Amino acid sequence: MNSHLFPHIGKVIASTGSRHFPRMLHDLIQTQLAVDAMHIRQMRVEPVGRPHRSQADAGKDSALLAETVFSEHSAARSAEPVDAHPASTDASQLHLTRRKDGYRYVISVYRNDQSQRFSAQERSLLQDISPVLLPMVEKHIHALQPPRANVDDQAPNADGTQPGLDNLRQRFGERLQQLGLSLSNRETEVCIGLLAGRTAPELAEQLQLKVNTVESYLKRAAIKLGISGRHSLMRWMYSPDDTGHATSAA
Repeated sequence: MNSHLFPHIGKVIASTGSRHFPRMLHDLIQTQLAVDAMHIRQMRVEPVGRPHRSQADAGKDSALLAETVFSEHSAARSAEPVDAHPASTDASQLHLTRRKDGYRYVISVYRNDQSQRFSAQERSLLQDISPVLLPMVEKHIHALQPPRANVDDQAPNADGTQPGLDNLRQRFGERLQQLGLSLSNRETEVCIGLLAGRTAPELAEQLQLKVNTVESYLKRAAIKLGISGRHSLMRWMYSPDDTGHATSAA
């Protein structure tokens, strides 16, 4: 590995868990090859023996966390939100994948013009630094979301609640107070449930609501918090910056 990459790698490591990480990683990749967009995501690996789902169904909920960064010259041409997958049928693309502990971590890079396909040398350059890039993405994602075991694997309180949820609820309340924001009880419970790793169907069953209603509460909360959705909620919660506007985090 070229020594000139070390300062860039240091900046990426220093930004782990913050809203600046995707941009720092994007800039690091740009030192090796020109890209129009970079997308990172975490997906749960389907357990052995589980009924196979179609790609269309899997694409709806397979990405547990996703972040996208567009290059400055291409951002103006794209109306994609920060949490959207930027892939298209006419984009040249490369993908790096790391599988660990039941999850898959993916780094994807794209070019808008298919005539500018990545060369074999560029593919090799990106592959050479993948042992550095992918573990950093894994650590960043872990820093953005609490381990589910901390919430689910603890003995319940006398009233049936989980102690991990109590701590998460307290931290969430402190974050709201810090930013001078206020949510309704239902909006708060939905946000806390999502931060704890629950899915919308699980929350709907727990709160005895319809899935669409849970999504509606999330949308209302997102507007008040100045974020774009459940993935931005994680960044909003765990970002060290004193700002609730996670939609600008890219």
